[in-house]
Amino acid sequence: MNSNNLLDFLHAGFQVSLGATTSLIETLQDPLKREETLSQLQLELNQRVREWAEKGEITEQEARRFIEQVLRQQSSSSPSPAAGTPSTTATTPPTTTTSPNVQLEIEELTTQIAAIRTELEALRNSGSAS
Repeated sequence: MNSNNLLDFLHAGFQVSLGATTSLIETLQDPLKREETLSQLQLELNQRVREWAEKGEITEQEARRFIEQVLRQQSSSSPSPAAGTPSTTATTPPTTTTSPNVQLEIEELTTQIAAIRTELEALRNSGSAS
């Protein structure tokens, strides 16, 4: 990184911090501005919660479709018993083997969905508490 770029970056960071601090002080000193800022933040938070809920719903649907597709591929690729060969599926439970990549993707999607749900619940709880 060029030293001029670093200095420019640090200078911009300083200006942003200074501007944010000034805005915070102005907001704290003016009760009308404070109420306006808080209502604006509440509105933005509610909007973000709705956006995240929609995104979570879409992600959940995509994950379900992906899992269903993987299961369909596994069931269609499993060999069917030859004619005259007795089937043992009634006595032994079916075992599914997935490739490590697919299993890892499923686990990652599940973790992401759980994190999104937890975040949404926390946001809903904080929204209803105020």
